[in-house]
Amino acid sequence: MRSFFKNVLANIVAIVLLCALFFVFFIMMLVFSSMGNDKSVVVKNNSVLTINLKTNIIDSPTEEEMGLFNISDKSKSVMLYDVLEAIKKAKTDDHIKGISIEADDLHAGITQIDDIRSAIEDFKKSGKFVYAYGNAVSQASYYLGSVADKYYLNPSGMIELKGLATEVTFFKDFADKYGIGLEVIRHGKFKSAVEPFLRNDISPENKEQLGTLLNDIWKNTSTKMAVSRKIDTAQFRMVVDSLYGMIPELGLKYKLADKLIQKTEYDQMIKSKLSLKEKEKLNKVSLAGYISSYADEDKSGEKVAVLYASGGINNGDGYNEIYSEKYVKYIKDLQDDDKVKAVVFRINSPGGSANASDEILFELQQLKKKKPLVVSFGDYAASGGYYIAMAADKIYSEPNTLTGSIGVFGVIPYYKDIANKNGIRSDIVATNANSQYYSPLNGVTPYGVNLITRSVEGTYKRFVHFVTQNRKQTFEQIDSVGGGRVWSGVRAKEVGLVDELGTLNDAVKFAAQKAGLKSYHVSSYPKRMSPFEQIFKDLNEEDISARIIKNKIGKANYEILQQITDEKLQSEVKMEMPYQVKIN
Repeated sequence: MRSFFKNVLANIVAIVLLCALFFVFFIMMLVFSSMGNDKSVVVKNNSVLTINLKTNIIDSPTEEEMGLFNISDKSKSVMLYDVLEAIKKAKTDDHIKGISIEADDLHAGITQIDDIRSAIEDFKKSGKFVYAYGNAVSQASYYLGSVADKYYLNPSGMIELKGLATEVTFFKDFADKYGIGLEVIRHGKFKSAVEPFLRNDISPENKEQLGTLLNDIWKNTSTKMAVSRKIDTAQFRMVVDSLYGMIPELGLKYKLADKLIQKTEYDQMIKSKLSLKEKEKLNKVSLAGYISSYADEDKSGEKVAVLYASGGINNGDGYNEIYSEKYVKYIKDLQDDDKVKAVVFRINSPGGSANASDEILFELQQLKKKKPLVVSFGDYAASGGYYIAMAADKIYSEPNTLTGSIGVFGVIPYYKDIANKNGIRSDIVATNANSQYYSPLNGVTPYGVNLITRSVEGTYKRFVHFVTQNRKQTFEQIDSVGGGRVWSGVRAKEVGLVDELGTLNDAVKFAAQKAGLKSYHVSSYPKRMSPFEQIFKDLNEEDISARIIKNKIGKANYEILQQITDEKLQSEVKMEMPYQVKIN
């Protein structure tokens, strides 16, 4: 018997060691594979800078997701600022002869595409060519590709040019049917984040703001596409309304494309443009590869720091979104770094926790006392995302940025009806009058509702107070454009919520000028995680289960599920925007 147990124990130890060795080998292979992709690229003569399907444009290092759950994803993430600098450098680089846009489905936000488009327009002033090719082309990809000198489409391809629309999902009947109670408290008739829980249809106020917002964005983007393609505005509208881009022959007829050719013919055409011989290879350099070719250049000396804040705003310590504890540390580090002479705070956030937003704003106010602080808006700077901008010396917004949403709300779910229907009830024993002001089974007491209402109203007044200080307007003026309303960047400039319409580059230049810098380099914060760190941040039981659910039901549905089930989110007063606008 003793011999038997020894053998069993030996086998168990052997299996554990084998699993451990296999796991270490697996991780090392992943890390070395990732490191191998980062080798510097040598840019040969007659090269073409290529924007392809593997290009994933991100605003912040925290948006990069590489781990155990997406190791099969072969796309390469590149930061917007690096992309813009790469196109600017390629303009005067004798090795780069042109740009080829070959992205059927572009992974980039509205304002990111705007900035890349503008950079390519500037690149064209060099006299170098810009061509584009597509198969099944998304609207976002065509928006970028239409800037090209020539647009080529596969003979059996299509361009999904259709305009913008939004579909709002409502949950009131669902909640009523299954006995889910929702106590909703908000300030602002335009604060539509809670509408799906209160109504079965869209409110007139929300319909008004969404209509204005979508029309502003579409007017801006459609005008640029029509001008680039030399199509009359009225005819372009007819082409979009009729979905003519879906039929390749009609896309060609109405000038959405210049020629219907196969991809091989497209590559051969570029070779002819470069006077390459038949057997000579066409040198295509990806954005990521081109950036890596000069990434090791000297960056010592005085710095303008760009601190990226992308995603929802949360309390606590985390990496992939905006966590107050983490950002307080980032801001203090920048404040104490003597080489950092100015800071650009790049915001791409729909908001989140009111408390976390307030913590971040306070630290930014302290930073501003020591060095210039300039804010640049990306796709979103709404609610809490707008709130944290209120320490800025100057605010730059993109024309299509979703801006404002100055409003506050709280949603508290409870399950009394569904519990009672299934024979579940509860009794409460407490030491004080309001020890149990909220219960998942019984909801919120009348006193609790009154208290939370006061908290929401107080938070709104504090929100508007900081806006009045930064924007130098009265409470009444800000309240009239607040109430939870979302504006496009163009409208936000008109009503005084931002100072200038401009890019991240514009913000960096102004920050350097304000700091009196003639020579400087730009440094990004937070720093990108190493491949090893990115992989191991997934090894958390809660994070693993969350990622499995998110991958299964989709990111948008997962965020709705979080609002109903996450106790941390339920207990907070929120500054948050309810939707996203994408050109897809």
